[in-house]
Amino acid sequence: MQRMVWAVLIAFAAVLAAGPWAIRELRKLKFGQNVYELAPESHRQKQGTPTMGGLLFALVTVVVALALRVGAFQPMSDMALAALLFAALNLLLGFLDDMAKIRAKKNQGLSERQKLIGQIVLAAAFSAYCYLHPEIGSAVYVPFLDVEWEMGWLYIPAMMFVIVCTTNGANLLDGLDGLCAGVTTVMSATFAIIALLLAGTLTASAQENCLNLALVCAACCGALLGYLRFNLHPAQVIMGDTGSMFLGGLMAAVAIMLRLPLLIPIAGGAYAVSLLSVFLQRIYFKATHGKRIFKMSPLHHHFELCGVPETRIVSMYAIATVVLCLIALLGIAGHGSL
Repeated sequence: MQRMVWAVLIAFAAVLAAGPWAIRELRKLKFGQNVYELAPESHRQKQGTPTMGGLLFALVTVVVALALRVGAFQPMSDMALAALLFAALNLLLGFLDDMAKIRAKKNQGLSERQKLIGQIVLAAAFSAYCYLHPEIGSAVYVPFLDVEWEMGWLYIPAMMFVIVCTTNGANLLDGLDGLCAGVTTVMSATFAIIALLLAGTLTASAQENCLNLALVCAACCGALLGYLRFNLHPAQVIMGDTGSMFLGGLMAAVAIMLRLPLLIPIAGGAYAVSLLSVFLQRIYFKATHGKRIFKMSPLHHHFELCGVPETRIVSMYAIATVVLCLIALLGIAGHGSL
């Protein structure tokens, strides 16, 4: 527990200290945000805001988590190392997308097909790793029912689906100042607590892996708390796809490694709602030849166009995520390991 608290505090302080320098460097590199042409009118003022701020909290998360980890590195079976590597590869995909937008000077980077192919390749590799890992396997815990579901060969495609949905959900949620960072701060704290609770019930090797996953989540939580100092409205920096892809990848990786992927739609309800609202909007738009369910998707933009202030939307999402994460904790209260 003490090590986790230090991870939060050190990551928080590191981002606070490095934030002003990072923002200046992003400005020098002219890494400015290009606002989507159809975005709400209030977003015009965000044009040119330094983007790719996700590089800052991602780097701090990785460094702090590795520096405070327990035990020796076990490259082939080290869950924390695998989770960080997977998140970093998702970050790279987001970085390529952000760079394409900056070069094109518009809010269109990689095509949907290019991003999806990259996500599927990463998801397939990570799902296969988890399937073959002796401490993970092909069974997942079902919240509230206190049973494990042995998925067999369905495990890999199912986890690929979970990963792609989670990373895209996080990406879509990054549309308002402080929204994705605020929601993921609560999620990462929740998964840190869950990993710590599970660690106390496992064998030495599995316990070490769980403790290190808890440290990863704690470091992420602290880094995001520091980042929110610069990302709350009006944002001085935007995380970009670089940051949102890192966060989505990390949350998916941790949940899957803890054999709790079914908690993601609960704790990550904000991710799920963003993704579902875009999916429903597109399907309905095509089916009705131009009609819409929402004024704009993802859902947070619908609320904006309904006149709800941006800061209130972010607060609502954060409060809802706290409630959902508490429900997620209730969902595993009967876990056989707890």
